[in-house]
Amino acid sequence: MASNAIIQYTSSSSSLATHIYDVFVSFRGEDTRNTFTSFLFQALRTKGIIVFKDDEDLKKGESIAPELLQAIQASRLFIVVFSQNYASSTWCLRELAEIRNCIERRVIIPIFYDVDPSVVRKQGGCYEKAFAEHEKRFGEDEVKMEEVQRWRQALTQVANLSGWDIRNKSQCEPIEEIVQNIINIVGPKMSKLPKDELVGIESRVRELTNTLRLDSINDVRVVGISGMGGIGKTTLARALYERIYHQYDRRCFIDDVSKIYRDSGLLGVQKQLISQSLNVKNLEICNAIDGTYWVWTRLHNARTLLVLDNVDQGEQLKMFTANRDIRGCVGEGSRVVIISRDEHILKTHGVDDVYQVQLLSWENAVQLFCRNAFKVNYILDDYEELAREVLSHAQGHPLAIEIIGSSLFGRNVSQWRSALSKLRYNKDRNIMDVLRISFDQLKEEEKEIFLDIACFLYKCGYSKDEVEKFLRFRGFDYENGIPALIEKSLITCEDGVIYMHRLLMDLGQSIVREKSPKEPLKWSRLWDYEDFKKAMLDNEATENLEVIYIKPGWHRGTVKADGLSKIRHLKLLKFMNVSFSGSLNHLSNELAYLQWSGYPFKCLPQSFQPEKLVELYLVGSSIKQLWEGTKPLQNLKFLDLSYSEDLVEMPDVRDALNLEKIELKGCIKLRKINPSIGLLKKLAFLNLGNCKNLVSLPHTILDLNSLEYLNVSGCSKLYNNELLDERRNKDHLKKLCLVEAHILSQSTPSFIKKMFLQPSDLLFPSSPTLPCSLTCLRELDLSFCKLVRIPDVIGKLSCLERLNLKGNNFTTLPNLQNLFRLYHLNLQHCKKFKRLPVLPLQTDYSSEFCKLPLSCFTDEKLVGLIIYNCPKLVERELCTSLIFSWMIQIVQSYEARFLENALSSQIKPCVGSLIPGSEIPRWFNNQFVSMDNSIKIDTSLVMHENNWIGVVCCAIFHVGNESEIIDYTSIDHSARIPPVDLRTDQVIDHSDHMWLFYLSRQEFGGGHYDFRWYKSYNGVISVEFRRLVMEWSEFRKDKDRYVNVYVKKYGYRRVYEKDRQLPNSGTRVDITQFFGTSSHEYSSKASSQETILQLMQ
Repeated sequence: MASNAIIQYTSSSSSLATHIYDVFVSFRGEDTRNTFTSFLFQALRTKGIIVFKDDEDLKKGESIAPELLQAIQASRLFIVVFSQNYASSTWCLRELAEIRNCIERRVIIPIFYDVDPSVVRKQGGCYEKAFAEHEKRFGEDEVKMEEVQRWRQALTQVANLSGWDIRNKSQCEPIEEIVQNIINIVGPKMSKLPKDELVGIESRVRELTNTLRLDSINDVRVVGISGMGGIGKTTLARALYERIYHQYDRRCFIDDVSKIYRDSGLLGVQKQLISQSLNVKNLEICNAIDGTYWVWTRLHNARTLLVLDNVDQGEQLKMFTANRDIRGCVGEGSRVVIISRDEHILKTHGVDDVYQVQLLSWENAVQLFCRNAFKVNYILDDYEELAREVLSHAQGHPLAIEIIGSSLFGRNVSQWRSALSKLRYNKDRNIMDVLRISFDQLKEEEKEIFLDIACFLYKCGYSKDEVEKFLRFRGFDYENGIPALIEKSLITCEDGVIYMHRLLMDLGQSIVREKSPKEPLKWSRLWDYEDFKKAMLDNEATENLEVIYIKPGWHRGTVKADGLSKIRHLKLLKFMNVSFSGSLNHLSNELAYLQWSGYPFKCLPQSFQPEKLVELYLVGSSIKQLWEGTKPLQNLKFLDLSYSEDLVEMPDVRDALNLEKIELKGCIKLRKINPSIGLLKKLAFLNLGNCKNLVSLPHTILDLNSLEYLNVSGCSKLYNNELLDERRNKDHLKKLCLVEAHILSQSTPSFIKKMFLQPSDLLFPSSPTLPCSLTCLRELDLSFCKLVRIPDVIGKLSCLERLNLKGNNFTTLPNLQNLFRLYHLNLQHCKKFKRLPVLPLQTDYSSEFCKLPLSCFTDEKLVGLIIYNCPKLVERELCTSLIFSWMIQIVQSYEARFLENALSSQIKPCVGSLIPGSEIPRWFNNQFVSMDNSIKIDTSLVMHENNWIGVVCCAIFHVGNESEIIDYTSIDHSARIPPVDLRTDQVIDHSDHMWLFYLSRQEFGGGHYDFRWYKSYNGVISVEFRRLVMEWSEFRKDKDRYVNVYVKKYGYRRVYEKDRQLPNSGTRVDITQFFGTSSHEYSSKASSQETILQLMQ
């Protein structure tokens, strides 16, 4: 008979937090200790119920009454076992009176063992005799007699509660029923705690519960939990365990399997498992073989919940057997959870699924930090920026947030600043020790790969190809090393990009420094400019240093180059924007990669033997002659000497038979190309752009069927029409740049796909006629050709994808609506341009536009339209609607192509347009006035949602009249190409313009930080509207003047998955369908240009 007391139970979150015991059992020892009560205790403990039993838990020699009072107050539920002699014990009756005082707040379950319930209620029979003895004993003591009366009342009240009458019954069946009802009451303990006890735990428990498929009661499921150190794997598993353990016949949570295994071996782990799951103490097992048998025989028929925490070796899972699958060792409906930082261990042992614990969301990170740093749920005034700095450093890592937050509690702003300044250089030891465990478990080469990524490849994320290339230069096994780091949660690979958490980067760099923290010359790697500068000052020989990789930046001072001559085992050297003095007598012959932008010497050291060199970049160098004679170049694949203005002779490359790419752009004194180039059967790329003194090319170039790209633009002295001979294999040459090369003719072959022209290439520059043979042309650049008319033939170039007409004098354009593949049109600085033509349309998903080649979206170029500094343009409002419609199609195709073709591993382009406009359209439902000349886009509240795919943004800006001399030439949100040329000699239109751009969801982080020119943290992007350098200009001799840009206001709107669907009919894309409607005023769907225009206003 189930107890009605269960229905009466109500929980109190505040009181539950102080409970030590689940159940307090009141019983008469001499009646039931060795029978029913003993069996009941065993059954409760087997189910994980914490039971207070006075003859075990009370300490000898201490007063019993205070101990009992404390135990009663610390218990959640009471069981009273009424037996024949229960009422004869004043001890039992005093317990009962105290229990009765809790009847309003807690559950009391009476069990009638060998006595009739009515005898207890009315104190008849043996209970009457017992009370007669009590009254006789205390008859003259008025206080004691009042206590006796309270005992009678307690007996009556408790006996009136529904419970179990087990007289003359088998004890097994009622014990099982009693235990199950108690489990239902005390149930999942964690769920009774306040829900905000553990920040962010609820959603994670739900996800893990789904992974375990708890609703499937017959199958056995084994699930792994993985993630970086300190991320909360054990906390999550414990939270879930506490909620579901009562549903299982056997349950066990083994903390830190790794430590038990180290201390006591496999047998120690087995003893822990058996002790917990069977509630057996002082277990005698002699060896692991016996332990294996014990585990299997005790669990294989029982529904078991088993959690193994911190498994770091496969051997630790052999507690079951070396050969038997875990699933065969537990009964139907069992669940096994294995927690490990090493996903490889989990997969090796056949887990059904692996749950990856993620970093905290921005909202949860703020909440956790505030609880530790301020003891409230919000950031205090004056601490906002400092708090954001901490959170940006911790990047959602809960352990780091807790430790750093707690260390800052109670300190003022000045103390915070001081502490954070120290934190940049002196990492918290408690955090580093937790993270280092994973590093110490790596193999030696895996450690080296980790340190390389931590020191050189941590910011912004690097594509897998870039990381692979770097590690190959180092001679490391990329194919096995990278997966090993991913499996151990030391790096992540998302959308084909490798990321490392900032704290792990800190760990790696501190490991490199730890042996000689103040002597950088003794480190294996140098990445910080100041450390490099200090190391070179020592000018001593070193055996340890293998990589020097100084990131771009404005580095102050001059570095002595002499020290580089004494680095004997240097394998990779990369500088940008570093000034040197002194001399260079030697370079390590072990170099596989050398990039030294602005190399200050006239040649490479003669002693340098580059037989291991794969890539050589000396951009903007002072080189006159790279070397004399020949060198062992059998591994060289890339040679870049571009902008080396003193270079007079190309080096002899006859031994570089693997050379694939040669960059000599901007070598203005170069007169001839070494004939040995004709021997390079693998050469695919040759850039001779702006080699103004180049007068001829070796005829052997015509024999290079591997050549795909040839740039002779700006070679004004070059005459050689043989380059365009149709007899060449047209499947090879894909891109030809001809600006000022004097070799364009009407016989230009049809296989040319990209062409860049200037006036000198055209027969009649102001009114040109293009060759009719350009049927495969994809990219055409006619910028600054002084054209007053654009040839009509352009509208018939059906393969055209990119058209640059910047800086011309035409007033109108030909019909472009049949250019279905066109995805970029540049019309900036067309100062006489008046009217925008009809742009390409599409009416269904199968159109040519939606079949744009994948290359359109993977070459880091702008996708969209630029109309800037066109002061004569009329009908600007209609222009805006047409452009919006066209841009929407581009975004739809952009997302569709990436999703359908899994292009996430590629670098995505900038999707955007820039047009005249002064008002943000009203359907941008988040609109702001810019206070600091920047844009802040916040999607943190919806980062957890799966149905949005990106954000469309709009900013209104204008350019000022003032100017300054700078290197930065344009504005763009992704720092990939320059959408706007801001030179003062070009800008005459100072009216407002509208900058539209699209950011895919991946660019908002979820763990990614420090984009090149804008910052993202878990859904918040800040775009600094500044002049950004698009093409490195450190080697330009003359600086231009540029106008300043000012943002007036901006807005943005999220794009949802449903918005990505293309319309099936209509002449224009329905803008409300794309952007969605958030209020009734947008409920009607647009189907005409007029309606679209109305929405733009």
